[in-house]
Amino acid sequence: MNTEPANVPAPSPRALFIAALVAIGIAVVILFSVILPAEFAYDPFRIGRLLGITGLSQAQDQPLEEQLQSYSSDYVEFYLEPFQSVEYKYSMDLDAPLVFSWEADAELYYDMHAEPAGLGGEFAESYEQGTASNRSGAYHAPFTGIHGWFWENRSLRDVEVRLYAAGFFVGSTVFSGSVEYDRELKPVTELNQPAVQ
Repeated sequence: MNTEPANVPAPSPRALFIAALVAIGIAVVILFSVILPAEFAYDPFRIGRLLGITGLSQAQDQPLEEQLQSYSSDYVEFYLEPFQSVEYKYSMDLDAPLVFSWEADAELYYDMHAEPAGLGGEFAESYEQGTASNRSGAYHAPFTGIHGWFWENRSLRDVEVRLYAAGFFVGSTVFSGSVEYDRELKPVTELNQPAVQ
């Protein structure tokens, strides 16, 4: 067995020059057929349109998104006795936005979660759990289904929790003990808005 390295001749300057030209040519083709159409929506040869990538990066930077359903607001309050719980969820379509703020008289255990439409509770996804007396934020529904909160009073006193929500949801459901019922949305008004601090 021969283990000596083989003598491979170095490429000629002409071969290096041709290889560099080929590499530059490939880079220019990639630039005009993929990078410029996808990143800057500049598609002089219409290759980006054929590949379906024209303006790809700009689609994610759009600050405005149209919604197919009407805007809703809702206000609800629940009184929880010691060790009592309630679950409140909105029916939302895929990627529908929701802005919310809830507050309670004392700390509650909470779980913000969602269930895909038609699949049941075993497919629920939890997004935030903890103990707090208030939370606010924005949420985009990752799938069509019901989205909302579970609150549980783990104290020895009665606690009131108030939820203010606005967004693109079509209805709400209350789950309390073994009872489940649809609740008519109650729009947020000046009378039930939280005090500005």
